[in-house]
Formats: sequence, C-alpha cells, structure tokens
Amino acid sequence: MKNSFTLFIFLLVLCMTSCYNSKVENNIKMYSNVWDEVINNGNLDEINGTNFDKDITLVYSPESIVGIENFKAYYRNFTTGFSDVKFTIVDLFGQDDKLVKHWKFVGKHTGDFFGMSATGNIVNVEGTTLVKMKDGKIAQEQDFMDNMVFMQQLGIVSSPENVSIIEKLYNDFKTGDIPAVGAVMDTKIVWNEAENFPFADGNPYIGFDAIRKGVFARIGSDWEYWNLTDINLNEMANNKVLATGRYQAKYKKNGAVINLQMAHLWTLKDGKIISFQQYADTKGIVDVMKK
Repeated sequence: MKNSFTLFIFLLVLCMTSCYNSKVENNIKMYSNVWDEVINNGNLDEINGTNFDKDITLVYSPESIVGIENFKAYYRNFTTGFSDVKFTIVDLFGQDDKLVKHWKFVGKHTGDFFGMSATGNIVNVEGTTLVKMKDGKIAQEQDFMDNMVFMQQLGIVSSPENVSIIEKLYNDFKTGDIPAVGAVMDTKIVWNEAENFPFADGNPYIGFDAIRKGVFARIGSDWEYWNLTDINLNEMANNKVLATGRYQAKYKKNGAVINLQMAHLWTLKDGKIISFQQYADTKGIVDVMKK
C-alpha cells in the first residue's frame, strides 16, 4: 500500500512538471511567432484578441499604454518608422506565466516615428522585456533598454563623444598633425568657408583632399601663421558641436595681423565629421589682405 501511494505521488509530480513545462513551451512558441510577425513582417493584425489579453498593458512612463488598439497604435510607429528591420530574440525563457526576453533590433529610420521625420539613421539596439502571460495570451510587457543610446543613434540626442573628437581635432591642427585632422573626417565631408572669405571660392569642398588643397595649403602659403585661440566648445542637438573663438594670424605679403572672432559649426555621425560651416569676420580678413 505504501509503495502504491509513493508511486501515485511520483506520477502526480511528473504529470504536473510535464504540464508546467508544456505550458511554458507553448507560451514561448506563441510569443516568438507573434513578435516575429509584428516586427519583422510588419503584420500589426497579429495584435488582436487571440494573441493579446483585452487589457494588454505596456508598462511605460509617464503613463502605461493599455488596451489592444492603443498597444497596436504604439507599435505602428515602429513598423512605419523603420525599414530594413531585423528583430531577433536572442534568448527567451520563463517560469509559470512569466517570460523574460533578450532581444536585438536593427532598422533604418525612413518614416515618421512618434512625430519625428525620417533621418535615414540606422539604429542597432538591444534590451530585455519582462512579460506576463494570462490564459495563453500576452497580458503585460515592460521593456528595458539604453534609451540614451537609442536617441543618440536617431540623432535626437548628440553623442557624448562629439566634443572630445572636435577638441582633439583642434589640438591636432595646432600641432600641425594634418593627417590626424583628416582621420576624423568622413570621406564625403561637406566643408563650407564663410561667404566672402578668401577661400570660399571652392565651396563646398567635398572630401578631405579637397579641403587640404583648397584651404589648408593656401593658409600655409599665404599666412605666416594662423592660430585659433580662446576656443570654447558647445554641444548641440542633432550631433552638432559649435566652436567659438578667435583667429590670430599674420599675412605674409604685408605683415598685417588679424585678431577676429570666429565660429565653427561641426556635424558628426558615427564618430566622423560629415560637415563643417565657418562663420567669421570676412571683411576684417579681406581688409588686412588689401593693405
């Protein structure tokens, strides 16, 4: 009798464990298929009452998103805002009605995204989602990711490295390390001197070689020295850095000197400078050259 009871308990535990494992496996399979359809295939119709609880909740700040239609409207921003999308579930595991998902998202921002016009930027981010299931349906999600990195890649927030890149560029220029200056420039950098500046005749200079020949070489040829002083760097939105300071230079032909205000607006992308715009007292410079 004792042996029969022990066998009964063993079979009961085995059955419960098997049912439990089957439940988790079914949840994982269903969950994976749904999000593959929604994100990779852009099939928002998968956000429905069959796959999601009617009170599906996306835990969000400052206010959570509740209900199938609101949930669908939220994710429509991703399906319309990005193309060339690749959404990967790196790992997905669970216990009872709870799942944990590690995911990666890659896409190109080519459409409206929460009111933000397309930038053409490529985002490559990863994160974790805590999931609650209810009766085989997705009932709640809460995402965790580095939102700062995401916003930087979109261009909403500038990269914190931008200022240090421009600071190093000025230091390299000061020491005459022109190859190092060129190394931080994109191969198709667009460079514009201030209108009416002596070297603006080549605007826009495209690529570092054009800049080196059209600007740097001419400075070295025409001016005994050309220094940038009192430089102040200001981080701007959209991966821009504004540099203000002064030009101090001596013109070779007549020995006349300048000490004038200047401003440089730099635009960066993925750690490279993609455009430059100079602002300067062009009249003051031209007047010195005419003496």
